[in-house]
Amino acid sequence: MKNVLVVDDSRIMRNIVKNTFSQLKIPCQFMEASNGKEALQIISSQKIDLVLLDWNMPELSGIEFLKMVRAKDEYKDIPIFMVTSEAAKYNVIEALKNGATDYIIKPINEKIFQEKLSKITI
Repeated sequence: MKNVLVVDDSRIMRNIVKNTFSQLKIPCQFMEASNGKEALQIISSQKIDLVLLDWNMPELSGIEFLKMVRAKDEYKDIPIFMVTSEAAKYNVIEALKNGATDYIIKPINEKIFQEKLSKITI
């Protein structure tokens, strides 16, 4: 069973992401965090196989979380997908430069979500 960490300050968005992911029929257990700080605590205490990460959050943003996680060797192989409404090209470039595996723009298109996730092994 794979552990998927969904990080978003909106409970509604976390549920949408989980529901979309569940439709892909990948057996997994979801963990949730409402900001990057909570996500750091979870990732340091449990094995995480995939992170679905929002950009704009209080306390610690998605991009700050991404930079901190990618700075540590033990997390370098965890796929991290930014799932955000930040659609500007420079945001996508910044996320990918800082180690994001891929970038999904909200609202989530299920077909695109599935295509991007099919490129990784979880």
